[in-house]
This record gives sequence, structure tokens and C-alpha cells, in this order.
Amino acid sequence: MDAKAMVSETEAGPRRAGRSGRARRVPEPDQKPFRQPRMTYRPVDVVSADALESIHDASLTILEEVGIDFLHEDAKAILKTAGADVDPGSNRVRFERALIEETIRTCPPEFTLHARNPDHNVRFGGNWVSFAQMASAPNCSDMDKGRRAGNQEDFRNLVRLGQSYNIIHLTGGYPVEPVDLHASIRHLECLRDFATLTDKAFHVYSLGKERNLDGMEIARIARGISQDQFDQEPSVLSIINTSSPLRLDTPMLQGIIEMSSRNQVIVVTPFTLAGAMAPVTIAGALAQQNAEALAGIAFTQLVRPGSPVVYGGFTSNVDMKSGSPAFGTPEYMKAAMAGGQLARRYNLPYRTSNTCAANTVDAQAAYESVFSLWGAIMGGGNFIKHSAGWMEGGLTFSFEKFILDVDLLQMVAEFLEPLVVDDDTLALEAVRDVGPGGHYFGTPHTQARYRDAFYAPLLSDWRNFETWAEAGSPTAYEKANRLWKEALALYEQPAMDPAVKEELDAFVDRRIAEGGAPTDF
Repeated sequence: MDAKAMVSETEAGPRRAGRSGRARRVPEPDQKPFRQPRMTYRPVDVVSADALESIHDASLTILEEVGIDFLHEDAKAILKTAGADVDPGSNRVRFERALIEETIRTCPPEFTLHARNPDHNVRFGGNWVSFAQMASAPNCSDMDKGRRAGNQEDFRNLVRLGQSYNIIHLTGGYPVEPVDLHASIRHLECLRDFATLTDKAFHVYSLGKERNLDGMEIARIARGISQDQFDQEPSVLSIINTSSPLRLDTPMLQGIIEMSSRNQVIVVTPFTLAGAMAPVTIAGALAQQNAEALAGIAFTQLVRPGSPVVYGGFTSNVDMKSGSPAFGTPEYMKAAMAGGQLARRYNLPYRTSNTCAANTVDAQAAYESVFSLWGAIMGGGNFIKHSAGWMEGGLTFSFEKFILDVDLLQMVAEFLEPLVVDDDTLALEAVRDVGPGGHYFGTPHTQARYRDAFYAPLLSDWRNFETWAEAGSPTAYEKANRLWKEALALYEQPAMDPAVKEELDAFVDRRIAEGGAPTDF
């Protein structure tokens, strides 16, 4: 049976196993129940305390002397009222360092993002870690049909995969852009899918205030809560990317105004590629990243003091031969770790990413992703965006890469589990029983624990060469292809109260009939 036929079964209704009628799910030991890992190790400080202060000071100097362009009149009015220096007749805004430092003190160091299923609420900040699917790819690929433009069918299947694996805690945006939906109503269809095909927390794009307003209302309806409760409980997030170098454009600023005024989550993330949109040195790129992030973060607090906000870092380097972005590099790892140091200095949750520049699921894709994840985790990342599926520098979501990344994320979660040392784990009685020259396979201590003593990987093949060859010499790529199809075949749409579903459909259908959001074309 091909993947399309498998998916059509899930759309017709959930598949059942046996006479009991119990739903079949992704089988154990593939995954553990939904839970957020916690950072159990001390994050790596990649620069000294003095060097960190030098980056901080350089950032404030940039904000004082150079400034940032705010391309929105209402935003400039808010900034001027707060005491920022707004150039008459231009978009340039400069900040005294005391204004920045005082304003960001109201940022909450930790908060909860509420999902429609409370069991899937996500904590931001502290030592909490969360993983989100890759977002915003214009293309997707799999080994059967190759690389193709984003479309609604693939979009929905990727959302289903995000729901199916418990190590994915929330969505971070559209896993692939469904370009077969008109841009004016695309957000409405996609957000309805987020609200129905998954019961995890989700993201809305800041691409004009109408999309923010629609996204917040869809999140509120899906949770079945009042407007007042929505304003008290962060229920949706938006990524705000600065237009590096040193600009915040109109849609992003509208997004901050609409989202922060309703106490919803803003993740301010400069996209600073060293050598292109930022200085070629990592220290200089970090100073610019920090200046842009602090400006956006401060603005959220001027809109609504205490509104939830996340410090985002996305500094990497470019290939100086071609200008193409490079990811999973030593420079990327250092920048990710330094970004975490800066976020901790300001007592803010930290967003970072799992990325690679590979064009196919190969050794490059694996090692660049491992390096990215190592920088993200040991940098103290709280919200790891693009955690699963990222390929080709962000241009493609790969179904097989998603499975590879899920395996990596599950391994990271196991790595973060504390190492328990007590009388039971020290196993002295087992050592006495076995003695010199024996083995532990049959001891009561092993027999009681062997089923879940170690992490069972999704993709690794631990058979010897002869057994592996007799099985047809399968590759990890081929196994990943089989696993995502199996997961889709076992997918079950999470239940939703019929009254909530009716209200949700009525809102989305009305907004579609009204034309949705304005577009540039």
C-alpha cells in the first residue's frame, strides 16, 4: 500500500487493531509519552563573563549611535512616547541604554504556552526544553516522489506526523507552505488544520495584522475559552524576524502590537548571517544580533509590560565562495552557545534551531544536525525551532529527515535524563552473583530491566553484517521512508468537542467568504 492510500484511510476514519477496538499507535519502543525534557547539565559558556559584557556593551552602543529602522508609524509613536529618539521624517530610532535595560526588566523569565489539550502545554524558560517541527519550507521531499512545491496534502500529512511523535512538543509554523491555497485564505485553512489535526500548541505568522487576529481567534475557539481567559493565558506564538541588518518591518511590528497587547508569545529572532547581513566575525554578528533582539524585545514590553517574549538567536555564517548560508558549522555552534549566554544574562527564555545545509538525507545532513543540536542544547536552548525535517538550508522539508531528526531528538531527551546512582543501579548484588568470568544476561537484575534499560533507536541497525546483508542491506534512508508511512497509517485525529468544531468552522468559513487577509498581488 502506498503512502497516499494509507493517508486516505486515516481521513476516512481511524484504523483499529484486533477485536478490542483499541486504537493502534506508533508502537513501542519507538517513543515515550509526551513530556518536556529538562536541561540537567550546566550550559556551556563559550565566552568569558568579561567578553559577554563586551558583546552586551557593543550592542547598546549600536542602539545608541547607529539605531534601528522601525518601519511602522504606530510603533514609532509608541517608542517616542517611551523616550526613544525617533528621527523626524525618517524611520531611524535610537535608544539610550538605560531605556533598554529598564524596559526589558518586565519580561517574564518563565511562562506556559497553553495547548487545547492541557497535557500538551509547553513551558518556556528555566531549564525546560521543547522541540518544534521545521517551519516555512517552500518545498518538501520524500524518496518516492522527490522534491516538489509545498501543497495542502503534504502540509496536512506533516502536521499529522507532528502530532504522532511525542518528542515534537508544538508547531513552529507551517512545516511546508501550501502554495496551492491562495495567500489571502491560506492562513485560515492552515490554522484550522493546526487546531483540528493536532492538539498541540501552534504558531501564527506575523504577515499583516489580519493573520494575527485570525490566528488568535482560532486558538481561542479551539481551546474553548473566553476572551478574558485567552488574554490571561498565552495560547499561541509568533516568530518576529528582524530584517537584518538593523530593521524591523511593518508586518513584524504589527505582529508584536497585536500579539503582545493580548499577552501572547513573541519570539524575537534576528537572522544574522556573518559575512552577509552581519559582520564577518562571529563576535560582531553576535553584537548586531543582540542589538536587534533587544530592540524588538523592549518594544514588546512597551506594548504590554509583562507580556511573554523569547530571545531568539539564528546567527550562522555563509559560504564565502558562493554566499550560500552554512549551518551546523563550528561558527554556528559557537553562536548558538553565545546566544544562550546572552539570553541568560537578561533572564529570558532562549530560542535556537536544528539546521543543516545538506541537499539529501546523507552523512552531511546527520552530522550538521548533530552539531546544531549540540550547540542548541549545550547553549541552554529552551525552544528548539526547526527541530525535525529541515533540509537544504531551510528550503525543503524532508519526510525522511523528519524521522532521522525525531530519532536524534529522542536520543537528546534520553541524554538529558539524570544519571541515577543508588543502591539499585550500582548493582552490587548482581556483581556478587556473577563474579569473575561470568555474564549478566540471565541475572534477575538484568531480567527485570532489559526491556527499557537502553534507548532503542528508530534508525540504527545493530545486526551483524551477514544478517543485515541477508535482509537486503537496508539503509537508514529506506527505513525512515517506511517509518513515516507507518506513522501516517496509524495516525488518529485528536478528539474535539462538536460545538467547538462547529464554532471553529463557522469562523473560518466566514473569514474565507470575506476574502481573508490582503495580499501584495
